[in-house]
Amino acid sequence: MKPSPVFADAPVTIFEKMSGLAREYGAINLGQGFPEDPGPLALRERAAEAAIHGWNQYAPSRGLPELRQAVADHYNRMQSTALTAQEVIITSGATEAIAASVAAWVNPGDEVLIFEPAYDAYRPLIERAGGVVKSVVLKPPHWDLHQEALIAAIGPRTRAVLFNNPMNPAAKMFTAEELATLARVCIANDLLVISDEVWEHVRLGDRRHLPLALVDGMSERTIKIGSAGKMFGLTGWKVGFVCAPQDLIDPVARAHQFLTFATPPLLQTAVCEGLGWDASWFEAMGRDMGNRYALLRHSLEAEGFRCLDSDGTYFLNVDLAASGIGLGDAAFCELCVREHGVAAIPVSAFIQGGGQGSIIRLCFAKPDDVLLEAAGRLGRARKIFTKR
Repeated sequence: MKPSPVFADAPVTIFEKMSGLAREYGAINLGQGFPEDPGPLALRERAAEAAIHGWNQYAPSRGLPELRQAVADHYNRMQSTALTAQEVIITSGATEAIAASVAAWVNPGDEVLIFEPAYDAYRPLIERAGGVVKSVVLKPPHWDLHQEALIAAIGPRTRAVLFNNPMNPAAKMFTAEELATLARVCIANDLLVISDEVWEHVRLGDRRHLPLALVDGMSERTIKIGSAGKMFGLTGWKVGFVCAPQDLIDPVARAHQFLTFATPPLLQTAVCEGLGWDASWFEAMGRDMGNRYALLRHSLEAEGFRCLDSDGTYFLNVDLAASGIGLGDAAFCELCVREHGVAAIPVSAFIQGGGQGSIIRLCFAKPDDVLLEAAGRLGRARKIFTKR
């Protein structure tokens, strides 16, 4: 008996690798995307209260009714959607939500478009469902989405698109024009879209998040994925949302019941409270992340690095070549964590067969003193690498 080659032959994820090296060398971990603070106290207290006084047996597979309603209310209030609780299911994290959506809607031989650099779970989840990944590679510094490239990637077996906005690891928010382009192509080719929007509240400027389902013609063909972990900086809680019309979401719910079945009720209860918070809380969270991004960017640029713009997510990208460093991104990250005490992520790891590139990704969801120390260490590394 042989294991599935999709997972058996897969390398250790770049996150596990770089975080492991950070632990081994005692390095500052700007690789894996998680905040270092414990998250909102009110939600942690609510979860503890629910664990002691609430229900601790299986929750309904589709999620607690009150949380499904809270998700619908939250998006209706914050993004002008028209969701009902029946159009929401709760999953054990956004990656499980994506896995359930892919399992429900991708059949063997179906082609699925992704945009690279892409979150590394997309490709194996599609392939394990028997799908064939078709990649559209977006280019720095602006990661623009072009209609010509989209159309060129579509064939007679193309059935779906797995889309990420804001986009990890590019830290890009797609414009209204780019979303309209994607919508036109999807409608013309009758494509389903699984829209991974987990970073929707982590916005670093004044631009509003535009849900793909609200673009004309897309509501009936879009499965939206959300994440409480990203909304509240509680990545370990693994509470995700799937939102879609009834005919799209019912198959996802059936797939979900055979993956994790249900999500811990104490966490669902706490998330329910947080989703009811006023918009000002989410705006303040975005401003705080924007300040951290600005601090890290300013500090790196003072050290001679060339940074790319970030619209959202926890991430800032650095162009090594434009910074005078001749090393590829993977080689730089290996040397940097071992010799200079900072873990980063090579963006080439998110492009299948792309070889070494020149862009590295850094997570700025850290305390100011950590960011300043990391920038100083990276600056010292740059001086050494530019002399080689």
